[in-house]
Amino acid sequence: MAALNQPELSILITAYREAETIGKALEAILPQVGDLTAEVLVICPDEETASVAGRYPGVTVLHDPGQGKPTALNLGLRQARGSIIVMTDGDVYIGDNAIAALLAPFDDPSTGAVSGRPVSLSPRTTMLGYWSHLLTDAGAHAERLKRDAAGQFFVCSGYLYAIRAGLVGTIPEEALAEDAVISHLIGGQGYRIRYAPKAEVFVKYPTTYRDWLAQKVRSAGGYAQPIIVRSPLRMRSFWHEVSGGTWRALRYPRNIREMLWTWALLLARLHLWLLIFWQVRVRRLPLSRLWKRVESTK
Repeated sequence: MAALNQPELSILITAYREAETIGKALEAILPQVGDLTAEVLVICPDEETASVAGRYPGVTVLHDPGQGKPTALNLGLRQARGSIIVMTDGDVYIGDNAIAALLAPFDDPSTGAVSGRPVSLSPRTTMLGYWSHLLTDAGAHAERLKRDAAGQFFVCSGYLYAIRAGLVGTIPEEALAEDAVISHLIGGQGYRIRYAPKAEVFVKYPTTYRDWLAQKVRSAGGYAQPIIVRSPLRMRSFWHEVSGGTWRALRYPRNIREMLWTWALLLARLHLWLLIFWQVRVRRLPLSRLWKRVESTK
């Protein structure tokens, strides 16, 4: 049982220049924590986002120095007092009952983290919108379902996940994929990562190829960094993607147009992994060079 005045749950929402979306994110979360002893922390560097978030009762705003998401999360982890910590972003919003679904697997003491399920808000009728549906449905969702059922390690979605407090201290500030780093740190301690497919989080994905590449270099590129490359808990790589994901991708299209878009995606993923090899493995560019704000997802 939580100590007196200690929240059962801490919710960390990282945001940057998201004054237009942070309100919707909070309005989806706050009704779901009404029956819990919870704290909601919005971590942002800009006054516009802070001003909007500060209008909501019960929300605490933490001002981070604007040095990237790992730094913001480290600030939130230091301040969080709950026994379970939920992490999400200020430019997405969660579905009904997502918090309850996310918390349920923690009844098992072997559970160290639980991933929610990203759902694409982008139209399937455009090429990049179709890519987002394929990658979230036939890719991440199918892979997490399979690995969860088998009791295997997998990486939580950074859009919505929860961890047991005390398992993660500090995230390396140069981490490109902080969700992958956190998942590996927890899995490396022998805890299970679980999947809660009913904990939905709704996400708008990039609408231009430039933005798509910028976003994917951040997320997939993190798997080429030493902290994950050296981990015995492997999930994602170019070769794993080719061997495990190609057949699922080719079964996903419903018509000839979507089949052509699927082949275009396979070429785009090859471009992405070559870019990651050059920028992350060879040049070892820092987070400040690789992180680019993706405007079309806002």
